[in-house]
Amino acid sequence: MKILIFGLPGSGKTTLAKPLAGLLDAVHINADQVRKHYDDWDFSPEGRMRQANRMRHLSDGAALAGKIVVTDFVCPTEAAREAFDPDFTVWMDTIEEGRFEDTNKMFVPPEKVDYHVSEWFEDTPSTLMLVVATFMKRNPQLAFTLNIEK
Repeated sequence: MKILIFGLPGSGKTTLAKPLAGLLDAVHINADQVRKHYDDWDFSPEGRMRQANRMRHLSDGAALAGKIVVTDFVCPTEAAREAFDPDFTVWMDTIEEGRFEDTNKMFVPPEKVDYHVSEWFEDTPSTLMLVVATFMKRNPQLAFTLNIEK
């Protein structure tokens, strides 16, 4: 099971992803850490697709091992999101512009998401519970595994 948390830089992806991964006993994969590990700072359209495929490969490996995976990265286009192939999506739509103009220009709002965070939140636990509740409704087979009531 792969959860993708995506949005513009500075929208709160990692702020939500870290505690969500902890709550779900999931593996957390952060795109900045992956780019650092591979020393790949290419943000061209081709570089972004390479990163989406790299994130998919890493996430698929953990998912095949039976783990839930929470990833957070910009994933700015529908093509990148399709390449990553998430099972559940969270769009962090909390800012109008990120700090990088090239990313702002190429970011395409998604046509469909499983959960939409439309404004910044001060209460991370409450926001997490809303995400988890939506996730569990769409994945009731995991309730027993996670020891969360349906």
